Amino acid sequence: MIEPLNDEDRIDALDRLDEWDYDDARDAITRRFVFDDFSAAFGFMTRVALLAEKMDHHPEWSNVWNRVDVLLTTHDAGGLSSRDVAMADAIEALLG
Repeated sequence: MIEPLNDEDRIDALDRLDEWDYDDARDAITRRFVFDDFSAAFGFMTRVALLAEKMDHHPEWSNVWNRVDVLLTTHDAGGLSSRDVAMADAIEALLG
């Protein structure tokens, strides 16, 4: 079973992931990505989808034209876990 982050690990992760916001109600991290146009946003989503399949960890997300909103939480853990932090790091690496 995947365990949720403890308070100390959550604080460390949030400090490091300074572009991400914490959603207290969902015990999740969120970020809005803005691109030049729909094609760039969709291309980003495609790269994240391939990464998510490889990591077997899938975001909750939505896309409107040039915006992609991503929410990461681990349902099996009942909140934020190390898998979410790893996925956020991997997404950030895509933007490189």
